[in-house]
Amino acid sequence: MKKTAIIVAGGSGMRFGSAVPKQFLSLQGRPVLMRTLDAFAPLVDCLIVVLPADQQEYWRQLCGQHGFDVPHRVVTGGSSRYQSVQNAIRALDAVQPGDVVAIHDGVRPLASRLLIERAFDVAHRCGSAIPVVALTDSVRMVEADGTSRPLLRSQLRAVQTPQVFDAVTISQCYAVEESPLFTDDASVYEAAGHRVTLVEGEPTNLKITHPADLVLAEQILIHGKS
Repeated sequence: MKKTAIIVAGGSGMRFGSAVPKQFLSLQGRPVLMRTLDAFAPLVDCLIVVLPADQQEYWRQLCGQHGFDVPHRVVTGGSSRYQSVQNAIRALDAVQPGDVVAIHDGVRPLASRLLIERAFDVAHRCGSAIPVVALTDSVRMVEADGTSRPLLRSQLRAVQTPQVFDAVTISQCYAVEESPLFTDDASVYEAAGHRVTLVEGEPTNLKITHPADLVLAEQILIHGKS
């Protein structure tokens, strides 16, 4: 079984309010993206990083400045996340039955070894593994007319990455045109007629989207809870 991790890092930093894309921001002295790759490097046979063309030179400079020598391939992203993942899948070496592929957000640097290994194992046995966590806040559905209604929190889950799949199957799933219904990799897999398998995620596996997320990630690293 060959394990590959596709790390999608195409953020611009606009929502974060930073001139530097958030995957390159410093987290405890190292760029966020490097910490994400560090989490996967010991557990996979191949690492692929998806970056916009205009960020690749800066990434090479950062690797030199930090002496970052984790082997990885860089693939140019597309105009959407779907197209970026599609480009990475097309760049895979010939996949074989039993191979598995993890698709992960470049700005989720705190996925634990336990979570990654669990996702790979379940995907190898079941075809897919989608990490989810229970919601702690109450949630409401906002209708088009501005009214809202409560949803049953116990029946909802927040979806994380890495989302891991049988490599042959997910390659076939990404061989179609993009659809507005594709909200993540699991939705692409499901649209092709496959059933997703959920696994337990981690509250600390946060996605760095806003400045407060970076502060929280710093604290998680300081206290050794990643």
